[in-house]
Amino acid sequence: MNDRADSHERSWHEFFEFGIIVKGVDGFLQLVGGIALFFVSPATINAIALFFIRGELSEDPKDFLANLFLHATQGVIQAQVFAGILLVVHGAVKLFLVAGLVRNKLWAYPASIAIFGGFVLYQFYQLHLGYSLFLWVVTVVDILVIGLIVHEYRYVKKHGLKQKSGFAA
Repeated sequence: MNDRADSHERSWHEFFEFGIIVKGVDGFLQLVGGIALFFVSPATINAIALFFIRGELSEDPKDFLANLFLHATQGVIQAQVFAGILLVVHGAVKLFLVAGLVRNKLWAYPASIAIFGGFVLYQFYQLHLGYSLFLWVVTVVDILVIGLIVHEYRYVKKHGLKQKSGFAA
């Protein structure tokens, strides 16, 4: 492979590593958030939400974003157990897949593509039910990460080797 192509592949690999780090952080935050939902009372969740938006609501009680955040918080409170289970499962699955990708396990590439793809389909379903800028951003990031995983998997399969990873082995 010439230097230019090698440099190009190195860049793709670095994007892949960054995407996997993002998915790992996302999985960790989901896991922690899900566990927290099992131990935090609805009153505490409400108090935390109000702490963050109190100033905005005092300036403008009809503030769109503050009221949207408060409404979302009420939705979490109403579905607290389900939301907790969903976040724990999503977080644990993402961390498991990310661990496989970091260790360059071949099974982790198609498994990640399929499972993250399933998450994207579910997110599209949720977007069909109601618009959410945050969910759109998450969905686009997930699609980009899936594309990076596909590219990395093709490279690894084609060359019969694993790219040198910046991850610790």
